[in-house]
Amino acid sequence: MPAPKLVREIMTTELTTLEHDATLLDAALLMRSSGFRHLPVVKEGRLVGVLSDRDVHRASPSIFSNITPEEYNRLFETTPIAKVMAREPVSVSPETPVPDVVRLMHEHKFGSVPVVEGDQQLVGIVTTTDMLRVLSELLSKS
Repeated sequence: MPAPKLVREIMTTELTTLEHDATLLDAALLMRSSGFRHLPVVKEGRLVGVLSDRDVHRASPSIFSNITPEEYNRLFETTPIAKVMAREPVSVSPETPVPDVVRLMHEHKFGSVPVVEGDQQLVGIVTTTDMLRVLSELLSKS
């Protein structure tokens, strides 16, 4: 099997996303249940942001603060992810060459890159796990 040349050949198309009006609680629960560290944020199928586990962690109050458990829960229940997500995230198209995405992810230390078409319609995501799968396949053939 030759090395994949375009993002469409390696991207994940079964997507777990968050709606733009979700709360931090929605995000934390979805991340915990799915095991994903990055979630694309969409509005009507269009990419409007990316939320990482780091974003959720940064928005969480410290356990050393004087906040009560009720206040902690209320913060998670009422804070919209739009306040903490990365807006206008870097994205690629399905026709982007794989080496370009590898370089982009490495240089910027991205754990994932959304894949969009046209007017930011989300069609996939490329993750470090996808890249490791490709690398593993290439190394096992050599």
